[in-house]
Amino acid sequence: MYSLEQLEKQQIGLRLPQYLIDDIDEFTKQFSVNRTDIVIEALRSYIQEQKEKFLFEKELLSRVSDIKNKKVKVLTRSEVFDGIQ
Repeated sequence: MYSLEQLEKQQIGLRLPQYLIDDIDEFTKQFSVNRTDIVIEALRSYIQEQKEKFLFEKELLSRVSDIKNKKVKVLTRSEVFDGIQ
């Protein structure tokens, strides 16, 4: 969880394309939220997605490395599908 200090908001400058601002403003009217909440949630979501993508790619590269170094057995197609009906 975050401390109160970490939750404190700080103002930053941000330039966005007009079409994106229009989309944000349309969203604010439709769902009764403010621009700040939308930008915070969008950034939070994007950062979380990038972290998950990074961890997935790291795990994938680790598994490929294990296969290359013969640390795991590579299954044949028949072994994978054996027993599946």
